[in-house]
Amino acid sequence: MRRALQTLLAAGMLLAAAGAQEAEERANVRRIFDRIRTRTKKPAGAYKVTIPNTTVSYDMVAIPVGEFTMGSTAKKDEQPLHKVRLDAFWMQAHEVTWDEYRHFMFASLDAGAKDETVDAVSHPTRPYVEMSFGMGIDGFPAISMTQHAANKYAEWLSARTGEFYRLPTEAEWEYACRAGAADTPQLADYAWYAANSQSKYQKVATKKPNAWGLYDMLGNVMEWTLDQYAPYQPGAAINPWVKATTPYPNAVRGGSWNDSPEMLRCSARVASDASWKQQDPQLPKSIWYLTDAQWLGFRLVRPAKIPSLEEMYRYWNSGLEHEEQ
Repeated sequence: MRRALQTLLAAGMLLAAAGAQEAEERANVRRIFDRIRTRTKKPAGAYKVTIPNTTVSYDMVAIPVGEFTMGSTAKKDEQPLHKVRLDAFWMQAHEVTWDEYRHFMFASLDAGAKDETVDAVSHPTRPYVEMSFGMGIDGFPAISMTQHAANKYAEWLSARTGEFYRLPTEAEWEYACRAGAADTPQLADYAWYAANSQSKYQKVATKKPNAWGLYDMLGNVMEWTLDQYAPYQPGAAINPWVKATTPYPNAVRGGSWNDSPEMLRCSARVASDASWKQQDPQLPKSIWYLTDAQWLGFRLVRPAKIPSLEEMYRYWNSGLEHEEQ
């Protein structure tokens, strides 16, 4: 009886803590939402952003409203082919680099820039290894973060800039990759992959961009999307998003420096897996780092339409990885 009571008390305390944490997160999302609604300006086309209180910048590319046929007949998980219509959005011209991401990872880099709303966003714990694994920092893509970490970076950047950012959905990612055409010809001109990467990632935007001005959509590092990895549903869709209900698997796109050409296709899909953090010695394993996925990064999108407060919360808190450490 005593043990049962102790178990019930512990469970109650955990639920209370989770509830308090959610309330705090929702309150901060509200502050970010209000900031975005107040500050957001809509540029006409491509534009550059400098992260406030830093010298680090990134380019945003305008992706037009449109319709395309998603999927292919190459593999079972890319079927059935189906029509998708998407609203307009902006997408980062290249993958998020360490130059950008390290300002999120290490608060000490922004010691002179106090902002309670920005500081209230959950930040990664300090990694137990050097996360570039010796492949390079300046101008190179950030790697080995969980989808949760990428979502929290999007929240942090939104608070920092006053512009709403999130991961792209699978449909948005594939649409932007295709850029109105089929898969990229002359792959070596556009992508870093196993045959030319020298067994490591390379600096971003050093290959040719696609027709819409996006670099490294194929190769260099794979990229997180917002979606749970799941079979495609038949029939046309408008702005589809498969909301995550479990931590794994989530959908990853683009192929990497470590892959053969068949993985570097706009329609190719990869399912994330818990084994990507197998070497993590921590118990419980980190919610921030995938130490075995040294070929995985991400880029963000900014929808032309500002989402609702509830949508913002769901985008930045997708999946079931919780603040355990």
